[in-house]
Amino acid sequence: MKKRAQTNAAYSYAFTGFLLGVGLLAIIVFLNMVFQKEPISFDLIVDTFRDNPTMWVNLALPFLFGFFGYYAGNELQNRITDLSDDISSEQSKSRKIFDFIEKIRQGNTDFQYEFQEGDEIGKSLINLRDELKRSNQEEETRKNEDKERHWITEGLAKFGAILRENTGDIDTLSNEVIMNLVKYVNAQQAGFFLLQEKDGRKYFNMTASYAYGRKKYPNKEIEWGEGLVGACAQEKKTIFIKETKEDYVKITSGLGKSNPRSLVIVPLNFNDEIYGVVEIASFVKYQPYEIEFIERVAESIASTISNVNINMRTAQLLKESQAQADIMARQEEDMRKNMDALKRTQIEAAKQSEQFISFTNSVNHTMIRAEYSVDGFLLYANTKFLTKLGYTNASEIEGKHISMFISDKDRAWFNDLWQNLASGGKHFEGDMKHVTKSGTDVWTMATYVSVRDHERKPVKILFLGIDITESKKESLDYKGQIDALNRSTMKAEYGPDGRVLEMNHKLIDILQFTPEELVKRTIFNFLTAADLDDFKVIWKNIINDVPFEGRHKWFTKTGEERWFQGTYTVVHDLYGEPAKIVFIGNDVTEQIRIEEKAREQTEILKEQEQKLSQSKVELSRKLKEAREEMKLQFREVSIVKILSDKTLEGMLDAVVTINQDNKITLFNRAAEELWGIQNEEVMNKDISELLPTGTVDADENYLGNFFKYGDKTLIGKRTEVFIIDKFESRTNVLVTLAEAAVGERYTLTAFIQKIEVELF
Repeated sequence: MKKRAQTNAAYSYAFTGFLLGVGLLAIIVFLNMVFQKEPISFDLIVDTFRDNPTMWVNLALPFLFGFFGYYAGNELQNRITDLSDDISSEQSKSRKIFDFIEKIRQGNTDFQYEFQEGDEIGKSLINLRDELKRSNQEEETRKNEDKERHWITEGLAKFGAILRENTGDIDTLSNEVIMNLVKYVNAQQAGFFLLQEKDGRKYFNMTASYAYGRKKYPNKEIEWGEGLVGACAQEKKTIFIKETKEDYVKITSGLGKSNPRSLVIVPLNFNDEIYGVVEIASFVKYQPYEIEFIERVAESIASTISNVNINMRTAQLLKESQAQADIMARQEEDMRKNMDALKRTQIEAAKQSEQFISFTNSVNHTMIRAEYSVDGFLLYANTKFLTKLGYTNASEIEGKHISMFISDKDRAWFNDLWQNLASGGKHFEGDMKHVTKSGTDVWTMATYVSVRDHERKPVKILFLGIDITESKKESLDYKGQIDALNRSTMKAEYGPDGRVLEMNHKLIDILQFTPEELVKRTIFNFLTAADLDDFKVIWKNIINDVPFEGRHKWFTKTGEERWFQGTYTVVHDLYGEPAKIVFIGNDVTEQIRIEEKAREQTEILKEQEQKLSQSKVELSRKLKEAREEMKLQFREVSIVKILSDKTLEGMLDAVVTINQDNKITLFNRAAEELWGIQNEEVMNKDISELLPTGTVDADENYLGNFFKYGDKTLIGKRTEVFIIDKFESRTNVLVTLAEAAVGERYTLTAFIQKIEVELF
């Protein structure tokens, strides 16, 4: 069609040229005849051509004009066709750009855009799509990791409270643990087996169970090493079976029976000593983080059982000691009344003395023991006291004042405690920190008792203690994790009726209310009227144990609009009733504003497309504006990246990042202080220069063994390791490794926290 139109136009221009040539020829002939001043006639025309031979040349004018018209028409039509093709091509490219941007706005980051060579806008759009896709993937990964960490942290806190509240009775403790553990990990069956020893026989006694049939353990006793429970305790390792045998166990309900899909058997191991085993069966295949949570809960249970056993033994020993002291007092009174009974009393006293020596030896084998004068000078210390405080010989500390074992920070309150004991006051029971010979801390569950003579006057102070250093460190670690959660995210707690129970400082600072004002408000006071009805329905579902994750618009005290993205989860009390609702989230106001700005930019692009069809000049101008707009967006993306780097740079914890070549790409100020090395000394250098492995003795806890490309040992785990700083000093730290990969780009980041715990 284009070829035919082009030919028709050429013929039209040729015909027009021919007519112009004929007209021009007629004018020339007419003028020649006028100049001859004779009447115009056909004979005159013939004479004109005969007398003037050059007139014959003019006869070619119509054909020359016709040929020129044909050529000019053909060229002009070619140019019009090329211009039309260019405009159509630009319109098609603009439509593709608009469709691509619309797909990205709708969240479709997998949409393909085919661009030709030299299409810079197309390349920029592809890069923008890839960056958005990577950002969405990183956000999804972070949400999953935060959800897992929150689940573990909340569960540990919940079971920590259960263990603290049920230390008086092992059976009650077993039942509470099993009931809550089954609910928390979504299990269908569970059993709690406590290790017992009787007449040299070691066996496991089922002290609590959930949904077990009568045929599973009819005698409720399992010998040491028998079956999976015995094997788990003997090997001190978790057994995780993804597919159980048909006849191992069945889960029964009113609708029928079915085999569980997975079985988890975890030893109750504390300080390398087995206290029992927990067995859990479920239709669900547990994830690694869920098994890790069960193992950590099992370790806490073992620690609690250990403390309960120690407390029971200590109480029994103290009770026996007091009873024997009363017997000896009565015997002394009998000696003064009756000389005949003296001999019998002496014999009885000898027996009692032997028992007391046996008791003292038992105490020395199991507990830290020391005796002080009422002035505070050491009279006696057993072997455990010397070992725990780092001394090799009693001569090093005998006659020394107790203040050498007490930290300077504890002197004031401990002096008041000692004055009370020295004056015959009430005994002291509680956690106590002592200082070793090397200056480190040893935590004990301590008892200080004033020992009196027959006149009830204090003659010395007896100290008995049990080493709880490891459990104390673990408690501090849990506290640190909760504090880190409060620092990194917004957290709030509400009553079932929506009343504000508690908010962390990060959320309070954004809302700008005082704590006194917050306790008088409910969560519904922060929402807009348009969102209130929908949110009340969501709140009802949350109370019915349906967690909610989403975003809502809140108002601050000053009326400012803020968008929060977070998760609402209900927390139940011991009776399964909703006790409170916990909100954990982040401020996404800036993200919402960016999305709104993107929508505005999309509307602008639509208007530009409509105007694009008006002219090629207008199209070029709009494309130029679009390029400038894209540059602004790229600069904003770059600013976001710079802000992220600045955020990591300003963190109180050390942050170090390496790439796939093991080159250091980030080394913040906290890392400079930790290693004693300036940023410019290590940036873009191999990580082995910061963490050399050749100069450190082989140790599985050295960070340099794991912080390198391809090693996934510590990824996603919070682990205690050590580093060697610039001054070759060894420093213990807590590290979490996180990796990220987009295409061929890769980063491995270490978040490092120096272990510095001050308890008083």
